[in-house]
Amino acid sequence: MNDLWDRWTRAIDEELPAAIELRHAVHADPRGSGDEEDTARLVAEALGAGDGTRVAKTGRAIPLPGGDGPVVALRAELDALPVLEGTGVPWASGNELMHACGHDVHLAALVAVGRAAVRVGVPRPILALLQPREETSPPGALDIVESGVLAEAGVDAVIGAHVQPRLAHGVVAAVPGPVNASTDEFEVTMRGQGGHAGYPHLLRDPILALSQLVVSLQQLASRRIDPVHGAVCSVGRIQGGAAANVVPNSASAFGSLRLMRQIDRERAQEVLAEIVHGTAKAHGCTAELEISPCEPVLDNDAALATGAQRWLRHAGFVVDDEFRSFGADDFAHYCGGATRGLMLFVGLGDTAGVPSLHDDQFLPRDQAVVQVAHALVAGYLAALEAPAALPTRREAGRPRSGA
Repeated sequence: MNDLWDRWTRAIDEELPAAIELRHAVHADPRGSGDEEDTARLVAEALGAGDGTRVAKTGRAIPLPGGDGPVVALRAELDALPVLEGTGVPWASGNELMHACGHDVHLAALVAVGRAAVRVGVPRPILALLQPREETSPPGALDIVESGVLAEAGVDAVIGAHVQPRLAHGVVAAVPGPVNASTDEFEVTMRGQGGHAGYPHLLRDPILALSQLVVSLQQLASRRIDPVHGAVCSVGRIQGGAAANVVPNSASAFGSLRLMRQIDRERAQEVLAEIVHGTAKAHGCTAELEISPCEPVLDNDAALATGAQRWLRHAGFVVDDEFRSFGADDFAHYCGGATRGLMLFVGLGDTAGVPSLHDDQFLPRDQAVVQVAHALVAGYLAALEAPAALPTRREAGRPRSGA
């Protein structure tokens, strides 16, 4: 295995100039969720292994030559965000979208890994998974899982690597178990009796009720969920009213719930409803609550994580085995059902000096391409060392719990 690592990573180094050029081209011409056809075509051409199979409408699943046995899928995301770029680099986005989450880096790394794998020969086949719609719902990963394409390809494990500015340069997190939270979005419409702001005793103020609700929802995480496992309940948008002296009939709030355990996810939804309707009643109002399920908990396969740690240390990375985030990723749909998954997080620099993900100044250095590439190789080798029995076709096509 050491010999394979050495030959593969040397070949990756030789592929880097073209991979970085691809990264710049993808970054300069980003595409939004559901409109990634041009990006998928560009990346597929760079891989040089044919068009593969179309997945989730605008994505591709491209098999790369390898030996026998279960297939290892390496996943990278195609879509950009509706962010107006502010970096000012010569290869900055030319439209109103931006690769502000590192997907351009992930795609370039996957191409370098895939081309190098074909050159050196690898003991198990690779499926290059160019996935659309990571940033929106319905997520591309769920479409891919439910399509059965992974089962048809014989995929056992799916490996992903994501740049992470909260980790220092030279650090890669390979954490067994839950690493990203589940997410559920909610909308509350508070209905009361509007009218003249100077006669509050004649009204039932939905804005007052909604304001109290925002505060009361904080008890969901602080008092209703085991703090050992944690929860996040955030309200990101409030709307209501049209004038300073008019109390409206209704007002709305939009937010999200994030949990690290499925049992807490179910409980949090029940508590959310209790707080919403109880607060409305206390203010003489009524409330409508709509919850939209998004992603399940991203639960890394323990054997894959442990195996990857050894190879990452071999490569000279500092391994973090505790990093977790209440961010979410639809990679979760590849974990714990028909396939087992491993998401690695690749550090970018000092946490105090690097813009956050989704920021208009977020721009990983080109060196991040090789670091993500090495993380993908570590995940692949871990899958070789810790094989799992392939599921039956029926099991592979079954929707995931919590999806």
